[in-house]
Amino acid sequence: MKTHNLGYPRIGSNRELKKACEQYWSGNISLAELLSKGKNIYEQNWKLQQEAGIDLIPSNDFSYYDQILDMSLTVGAVPKRYNQVALKSNNEMDLYFAMARGYQKEGLDITAMEMTKWLDTNYHYIVPEFYKDQEFKLFSNKIVNEFAAAKQLGIKSKPVIIGPVSYLLLGKEKEEGFDKLDLVKRLLPVYIQILNELKAYGAEWIQFDEPFLALDINDKAKEAYQYVYAEIRKQFPYLKILVATYFEGLKDNLTLALSLPVYALHIDLVRCPEQLDEVLNAIPEQLVLSLGIVDGRNIWKNDFEQSLAIIKKATDKIGSDRILIAPSCSLLHSPCDLDLETNDKTLTPEIKEWLAFAKQKIDEVVVLKALATDHPDQNALGKLEENKKAVSSRRTSTLIHNEQVKQRVSSIAAKDAQRENTFSIRKKAQQEILQLPLFPTTTIGSFPQTAEVRSWRARFKKGEISPSEYDRLLKKETEETIRWQEEIGIDVLVHGEFERNDMVEYFGEQLNGFSFTKNGWVQSYGSRCVKPPVIYGDVHRPAAMTVYWTAYAQSLTKSLVKGMLTGPVTILQWSFVRNDQPRSVTCNQIALAIRDEVADLEKAGIKVIQIDEPAIREGLPLRKTDWQNYLQWAVNAFKISASGVKDETQIHTHMCYSEFNDIIQNIADMDADVITIECSRSQMELLDAFADFKYPNEIGPGVYDIHSPRVPSKDEMVRLLEKAKAVIPAEQLWVNPDCGLKTRHWPETKSALIAMVAAAKELSANQLVAY
Repeated sequence: MKTHNLGYPRIGSNRELKKACEQYWSGNISLAELLSKGKNIYEQNWKLQQEAGIDLIPSNDFSYYDQILDMSLTVGAVPKRYNQVALKSNNEMDLYFAMARGYQKEGLDITAMEMTKWLDTNYHYIVPEFYKDQEFKLFSNKIVNEFAAAKQLGIKSKPVIIGPVSYLLLGKEKEEGFDKLDLVKRLLPVYIQILNELKAYGAEWIQFDEPFLALDINDKAKEAYQYVYAEIRKQFPYLKILVATYFEGLKDNLTLALSLPVYALHIDLVRCPEQLDEVLNAIPEQLVLSLGIVDGRNIWKNDFEQSLAIIKKATDKIGSDRILIAPSCSLLHSPCDLDLETNDKTLTPEIKEWLAFAKQKIDEVVVLKALATDHPDQNALGKLEENKKAVSSRRTSTLIHNEQVKQRVSSIAAKDAQRENTFSIRKKAQQEILQLPLFPTTTIGSFPQTAEVRSWRARFKKGEISPSEYDRLLKKETEETIRWQEEIGIDVLVHGEFERNDMVEYFGEQLNGFSFTKNGWVQSYGSRCVKPPVIYGDVHRPAAMTVYWTAYAQSLTKSLVKGMLTGPVTILQWSFVRNDQPRSVTCNQIALAIRDEVADLEKAGIKVIQIDEPAIREGLPLRKTDWQNYLQWAVNAFKISASGVKDETQIHTHMCYSEFNDIIQNIADMDADVITIECSRSQMELLDAFADFKYPNEIGPGVYDIHSPRVPSKDEMVRLLEKAKAVIPAEQLWVNPDCGLKTRHWPETKSALIAMVAAAKELSANQLVAY
């Protein structure tokens, strides 16, 4: 029996990678320094796993931005618009970052590649772009270089590579008339070349991540899988190829997965434990089975007794020599190290005892192997007893349950999820009260949180400045932001959210049932890291959360100021959620808390309230047969949060980086008065779903990409709005950025928003002339 890991967090225990990348982008460190900092992180990761006792340690799980972008660079899938960057730059890293973030210097102005959610996670990947005449070639040697670097340290690693079929399926056809899977015969030779080089360096194990084997796929994809792995086996009969699936069960792809001529297959027994029996009953005689039994996506301590029962079932059936023990998926989605949580105020010792981060999960895998032997040593048996106590402590803790919350959830009625009147009636009431122009402008909520603002928060938390001084500083920043928005002519203002750390953490800090970490960071995209709260118990709101700052901002101006809230589904999705009750129950608890906040904002005179739900599409189960159950409770939770207000109170929601075609009816069912969506990277393509559906409510397609530092011109935004107006009636359109502006800098933000307002005014003037 062997242990292995599918991937380790690459941000560094103290977010060293984030800081290094941002320093490089700002010109404060050299490329050599950036590469050195990256090398330090992945070497430390390898050593940590080696010292813990992991048998097969992954390499190529490190990335400076995104592992799918890495693969696009590796196989030369570089869109032609970046050719000039490649010519101007002396290194492939500048090309790489241009593809991720766009490029606006040296006379060039090039948009970034699209970005979207990695399956059903809050991690974002850079979407490969494919064309009919697509050619692939080995462009970057990252995979081989990192294997060689591990070997120099005495570690013969297991390279982790996104599988050829999943890589193609993750991409997007950028022109009509072909299917991206048609490219498989052009792509495979580059993979073969990579494998030849790895073999020459002495590689024995290769991990191909093929998550699409756990998704709904068509016959063409199934044929591609059979072709690819037959060819690899033909050329590399002695390489130990491990195909890794995760986030779902194999289900109808079980026969296909088990028929692939590979050495080992990894299955996720956290997300789909019921698939084990089917796999064991059908597994070919020589296939090695990797059991994903330590949860790679949540932070709860493994239940050793439960996992040992799974291991025993598998070993009894096929023998321990054909078993690998592993986390369920890459630990990319876990914080780095629980040992860094030393502040009892943010995470109490009792709750900390229930948790395991990436480093601890590695230890759990190793201990499970030791306990699964015929004669476990005393150290392993001692850890089993400690584990039993922790699991029992959580199960019986009085911290978790609140009977009043449970009663309120059980009393939810159908009327609690319905506005008083339909949108057509509400719209008239809102037009009369709000008096908004054609193509009204707004932003998504946050404004840049400068180093100065972040330093105030840090000093306040350390007690270095008083509550009154902190309040004064934030009020000054808020007023300056309100005045600037008035000055440039934005129609619906926001207060800027300078008091907030993160759009989920801020609310979790004010809700009972949540706990927090100090260093529990996970990567969201590129250098962007988030610190998800931990939902450990029943959720309720003890007091108003946002009224103070929203009402203060509204007192400064006669313009409309939006109340800004995070929706129940997003708070659920972007937290580490308790796993001892259905997610739908936890979501309804959060929905009731947000409903109370919406009511309080309305009482305070706030006429426009935004309830962000960027994660509602992300939460979809990976199998379509499971969609309706999820969508029913998720949409209902949003409606519970939004439906307690009068007709004239305008409810907005926001969604980003999602394909909406297949859930457009459900989005309409949410019945938000206005929805704002990310549209600029796709050049308004995402609007097609709303147009085809004849979406009845109002919509704000984002006109510039806030995840890139480039500033679009007014003319560029006008062109995007003209595209939008061609498919959506003008009276339904709003004008806004793609997302919140917290991570941007003030100079670029001001330039972009001034151009945005000018674009909206030009479009409005043109429309009036047309009338």
